[in-house]
Amino acid sequence: MLKYLLLTAALFGFFLSGKATHNRAGEITYEQIGPLSFEITITTYTYTLSLADRSELEVSWGDNTTGYATRTQFVLLPDNYKQNTYKATHTYPGAGIYEIVVEDPNRNFGVLNIPNSVNVVFALKTILQIDPILGENNTPILLNPPIDKAALNQLFVHDLGAWDPDGDSLSFKLDTCLTEDGLPIEDYSFPLFDSLFYVNEVTGQLIWDSPIQVGAYNVAILIEEWRRGVKIGTIVRDMQINVEETDNQPPVINPLEPICVIAGTSIDFLVEASDPEQNYIEMLAFGAPMEYPINPAEFTRIGQLGALTSYQFHWETICRHVKLNPHTISFKAKDTSEAGSFSNDFISLSDYEQVQIRVIAPPCENLTLEASNSTVSLSWSPSSCTNAIGYDIYRKEGSSGWTPDSCQTGIPASLGYEKIASTESWSDTTYFDNNQEVGLRQGIEYCYRIVARFTDGAESIASDAACTLLQNGIPTITHVDVVSTDAESGQIFVGWAKPKELDTMQLSGPFKYLIYRSEEIWGENLVLIDSLSSLNDTSYLDTGLNTLNLPYSYQIELYHDAPNNRFLIGSPHIASSSFLEIKAGDNHLELSLRKNTPWIDSLFQLDRQNHQTLLFDSIDTKENFLFIDDSLKNGTEYCYQITGSGFYHDPNLIRPLINRSQIACAIPIDTIPPCTPMLNLGSNCDDFVNYLFWSLPADSCFEDISGFRIYYSPNTEDPLQLLEEIDSAGIFEFEHYFTDIDPTTAGCYAITAVDSFFNESPIEVVACVDACYFYELPNVFTPNNDGNHDLLVPITNLFVEKVVMKIYNRWGNLVYETEDPNINWDGSYLDTPQKVSDGVYYYVCDVYTYRLSGLEHFTLVGFVHVFAGTDQVTPSE
Repeated sequence: MLKYLLLTAALFGFFLSGKATHNRAGEITYEQIGPLSFEITITTYTYTLSLADRSELEVSWGDNTTGYATRTQFVLLPDNYKQNTYKATHTYPGAGIYEIVVEDPNRNFGVLNIPNSVNVVFALKTILQIDPILGENNTPILLNPPIDKAALNQLFVHDLGAWDPDGDSLSFKLDTCLTEDGLPIEDYSFPLFDSLFYVNEVTGQLIWDSPIQVGAYNVAILIEEWRRGVKIGTIVRDMQINVEETDNQPPVINPLEPICVIAGTSIDFLVEASDPEQNYIEMLAFGAPMEYPINPAEFTRIGQLGALTSYQFHWETICRHVKLNPHTISFKAKDTSEAGSFSNDFISLSDYEQVQIRVIAPPCENLTLEASNSTVSLSWSPSSCTNAIGYDIYRKEGSSGWTPDSCQTGIPASLGYEKIASTESWSDTTYFDNNQEVGLRQGIEYCYRIVARFTDGAESIASDAACTLLQNGIPTITHVDVVSTDAESGQIFVGWAKPKELDTMQLSGPFKYLIYRSEEIWGENLVLIDSLSSLNDTSYLDTGLNTLNLPYSYQIELYHDAPNNRFLIGSPHIASSSFLEIKAGDNHLELSLRKNTPWIDSLFQLDRQNHQTLLFDSIDTKENFLFIDDSLKNGTEYCYQITGSGFYHDPNLIRPLINRSQIACAIPIDTIPPCTPMLNLGSNCDDFVNYLFWSLPADSCFEDISGFRIYYSPNTEDPLQLLEEIDSAGIFEFEHYFTDIDPTTAGCYAITAVDSFFNESPIEVVACVDACYFYELPNVFTPNNDGNHDLLVPITNLFVEKVVMKIYNRWGNLVYETEDPNINWDGSYLDTPQKVSDGVYYYVCDVYTYRLSGLEHFTLVGFVHVFAGTDQVTPSE
């Protein structure tokens, strides 16, 4: 009885202490209220039976300052939960990334996946980023409380109900629950599961399939905010899940399909859930549409018939609901023992279902075009969504016949439309297209579409296309045809269409064509070469050209040439000859055109000169001008010409437009290197030889090899030098012998293959083998001048650059030293003629040899016996 009373007293004192255990879940969110000012909201869920109850919490703002957040509200919830809301404001010193941390001792007792949870500090963390470039930011709002129940051995799903008021993208992942200083809890573990435990990174739903142990668990979910591909903030939500054993089965919500509507459309659909035990079902809806201050969505209970419960979702969408990302609506169905009752004895279970609702802006209307002879003026009606921030203008040559799908916004890149300009306000609905002051091209049909643009990057449905031809009021070049190919006397025929919409009533004439030429395709160096005084003169033969080596471009200007009233009519365009370029390859030639023409080429014909008849025969036709003529004979010259067949969209202009390139010739030659061999190395120190073996990576490589080249370097630093050329494709080994005058047997090798055209494969791998060293000292010598072993010399001495040899007597006195690898000690003491006495002498010899990394040394230590047949004693002794 006494023990029971003492235990009760101890527990009562614990709950009265300031460190009572009560924290179950929570998160930190914020709202930006100024350029550097924020209001943060700390939401915690605590145990109502605990005596610990905080009226304020200390906040670490992440800028080396702290403050306090005051509780502004609390709500009592079922299952002994209390929801606490704390608020505080703070102004930061400047742009940067700040880590907001709140701590509160301690977590509640008995959390199974947090060791000794009762003594672990509860902490929350949110990362805030201030970046003027990215703009102001508010955290996502989490609408579903972070407390839930799961059933043992049953699938559990929890939906955060996350939405971002700024329309930023969100991603989700599991994280570790936090403790003091916002650090991960040591030895924290995820709850045990039968099959799966994860957070869907897109929907934010926590999936637990399935709990295998009854008890309380805490899980942290990291919510990341993204804007234009940049992460701009994170929240860590700490939630608690209680796993209980029950025979109850959760309700099931019927699946829902994604919805897409144009702003201004009403959305109505049923959300139905059934319960296997026909328990009463309460349903909730949460997401951005439920929170909008204007035209929020409504979710109304219809009723329950047997196991099936029905709710009606209704939303009157408006332009303010247009967003780049779909709106996510989460529906939660929770069973209860009876209507409006959540008994602590009844284990309520839940199911979640999401629906994606996309609200898009309607297309702009009434796009009209007004064309001149080189420009187009556009105008259109403002978008019916006045929150549009501007318009993107797209242009395409020729019509596409494309009609957007019912939920397709913007314009797919595959259609060939080019965004040529943007306007910057809702009311800016005109554009003047002069092709960036270059002028548009005659004879081309230009098609335009308009797309409205919104703050978060959302786009409207594209407008209907409007197409037009330019007024035919200037010359339209139709031909730049190479008539003759020669380095000095080449000829090009230039033809153009007379302007058909020239107002001769307003322009009485006379008129003059000025003909300009440039020795390249872009018209960058135009020079006046001639003029024609009749509107009906629409061709010109340009002679004395180097058409063999140069392309030419032309411009035809039309002038009103009356005295004192001379001016250029319109903006003339550029057209070039087609210049054939040939790249030689192994038994083939690659042919392409370099050109700059205003018309549209639809077909190209490749002609090759017949070696017997010398006539040009057609060998291929294609819709593009890239040709490969293969199965040719290396070393033989082949000559070609390409003829283009083109048109303008304007049906009043002649078609087809036939224009030829110059004649170009080339000789196929093998320029492709053969396969690189694969090299292996070996060595034999006794024979002073390194062995090289190689093979080819594929059987097909044998056909293109005439020999091999072996490269060598004595170390890893020096460049490889040619060592050996092997003029046979059938040899796959080589022996590299060394002599005693070589500095080292170390070396790095590479091998290449060579073909009959002397193309050499690249060096892909350098293989190295380190040096052998040959240095051995005797352990006895007899310096008695009898002609036998009178000097201490190495037994073997090969590939040694130098030594540092020091010999000591038994008292540690130095008696001899040298750097000569041959040593040549005659038994004399240092530099005197005095001989050392017989006995055992100790030596230390640093031996320097050339290795792969350069000159390195190793050390030999040992003893040498001196037998001179004398009892002399060195002075040191």
